[in-house]
Amino acid sequence: MKKFRSLFLGISMLALMADPVLAVDTTKTYSSGILVGAFLAFCALIVVMQLMPTLIILAGFIKGLITGTEKQKVRLGSRR
Repeated sequence: MKKFRSLFLGISMLALMADPVLAVDTTKTYSSGILVGAFLAFCALIVVMQLMPTLIILAGFIKGLITGTEKQKVRLGSRR
């Protein structure tokens, strides 16, 4: 068991030392200009603006379901 532990520790140390070698410099990979970033930000803004009414409608739907079941319980109780 001690042999397995030392082997595992050695492999993990070797893996930790090799990790920085695989890193990539982002200045070389991202060469787009400011206009591309602004366009992507505008697209993200459109998506967020369309999600807001959807979430409001969903919240109203869930609230209606909850209050609708309470009203239905009251109606069923008054008939008896």
